[in-house]
Amino acid sequence: MVIMIVVLLLLYGVASSWATDYELLLEDPDIFSTCSEGPPGSINIRQAMNFDDLVVDQEADTLHLSGNVTVIWDVQPTDRITAKLDFFHYNRGSWEPTIFGMATQNFCSIMYDKHQYWYKYWTKFIANRHEVEKKCLRGPRTVLVHEPFDLILKLENFNGPLLRGRLKMVVLFNAVDELNIPRPNPICLEIRGEALKLK
Repeated sequence: MVIMIVVLLLLYGVASSWATDYELLLEDPDIFSTCSEGPPGSINIRQAMNFDDLVVDQEADTLHLSGNVTVIWDVQPTDRITAKLDFFHYNRGSWEPTIFGMATQNFCSIMYDKHQYWYKYWTKFIANRHEVEKKCLRGPRTVLVHEPFDLILKLENFNGPLLRGRLKMVVLFNAVDELNIPRPNPICLEIRGEALKLK
């Protein structure tokens, strides 16, 4: 019995160590969806930021982005911004949490940290870094000037449990005042899609 358990664990370890590539097919052409189960009082990303000057073109598995986003989120310049990102998998009629996620209690302090995913996929393309580092996502009227960049909707050499079917990423930004009391208007957004195994 013990030998059988050891063999099964070894097989699982070998199977989960094989790298897999995935492509994400977005469900919503607008990319961002309103959270289906956001916290009370939450607002969607388009209520917190003006995307009128951002250009997004999708070509196969690549999003071409350029232009500006203006923060209109009604929070105070002294607030601390928290951020949380979680992945969910759709299974038998409901969204189930996965093991993938990350969170920070002070997003502004790490938004330009080169070791963070936020930086790799987003903030390194914000050209007016000095202004944004100072104001962060605290508006009003903070402008995020993006240099043109491509976001490839592929996950390459992924080592972990097999991904399949519908997935969603839920991102939550909250402003916390100087007394550590959360503001009543957190930003909640979802990005939904389907993971397709490539190899």
